[in-house]
Amino acid sequence: MCSTASLNCRRPFVRVHFFALSLILPISTLAQTPSVPSKSEVVQYHATLDTVKYVFGVSSPVARLKSGNILDANSLDCFGNALQKPGDTFALVRGDNPLTGPFYIEDAEPGDTLIVHILDLQVDGQQGVGTFSPDFGAINATHYTPMLEKEALPEKIWFYPIDHAGRTATFQALDSNYQVKIPLHPFLGCIGVAPANGEARSSIVPAEFGGNMDAPEVSAGNTLYLPVNVSGALFYFGDGHAAMGDGEIAGSAIEVPMRARLQFDLVKGKHTGWPRLENEKEIMAAGIYRPVDDAVRIAFTELVAWIHAGYGLSELDAYELLSKVGKIHLTEMVDPNYVVIASIEKKYLPPKK
Repeated sequence: MCSTASLNCRRPFVRVHFFALSLILPISTLAQTPSVPSKSEVVQYHATLDTVKYVFGVSSPVARLKSGNILDANSLDCFGNALQKPGDTFALVRGDNPLTGPFYIEDAEPGDTLIVHILDLQVDGQQGVGTFSPDFGAINATHYTPMLEKEALPEKIWFYPIDHAGRTATFQALDSNYQVKIPLHPFLGCIGVAPANGEARSSIVPAEFGGNMDAPEVSAGNTLYLPVNVSGALFYFGDGHAAMGDGEIAGSAIEVPMRARLQFDLVKGKHTGWPRLENEKEIMAAGIYRPVDDAVRIAFTELVAWIHAGYGLSELDAYELLSKVGKIHLTEMVDPNYVVIASIEKKYLPPKK
């Protein structure tokens, strides 16, 4: 989820050829099935409204972790847990997408890759929140897509009771008695590291460093790879979601506080250009930009580079194979950049190099 006041922070798009991306990550290290380090220390941390941040950037770390450590920590929902009952309004919200962190990962240096094993995610509360903001969404007028409208659409807030035992959230229509249960799929909408070049980026922005990707693939059982841009990586997370439809078209998911259990590892001296994800069945690459066709190009170019470096296919063979069995998923189309996840099932790939 992000704000109606968000600014488009896009930078000029640089078209990157397959060969150029293969220079970023020319070996098979990141194509190995991720193994979770064992016998690891658990670092616990509790975030509050007074400790959260609202940008991905260089800031004093709240804790330090070593490679192999497990982080057990919480996050607030994207409204800072401010919307709790009918009658509450956006005026109560201090800022969008409060972030837990940053966490300093020892020995992480620019040019490395941070590995984040998502061990467990649990909704931390009894209800979720969904909202509509008049200037934010995919099919209504926004700052990016101004349109003439007969009348301004009203601010709306929905509350979703959470059934932890049944693993559902209940949609309750505001203008009728209709209700329906939605299966829970907890994931982190915001996850990332400090950007390169001394930048500080708003927690509503997704980009090369991760950020507000709103990707359901950032869920328990998956492993995320992020580029390390500064010493210690400076890792953040937040914006927990109980469930979300493709595109997040109305501007919010079922927004919830979250408890996260994450384990960290490093690939030294090897750098991924864009966020990547992996599980036992598939490999995935994120493309993050506007317009959406450039996001798709980034995602598939990164995936071609991964298949070439990690599985030994030529770039053109990887390109052809993805054209036949590759998949794309538009995770969100409401933030300053769009996010596309390109993927391929491992059953279609040769043995790893």
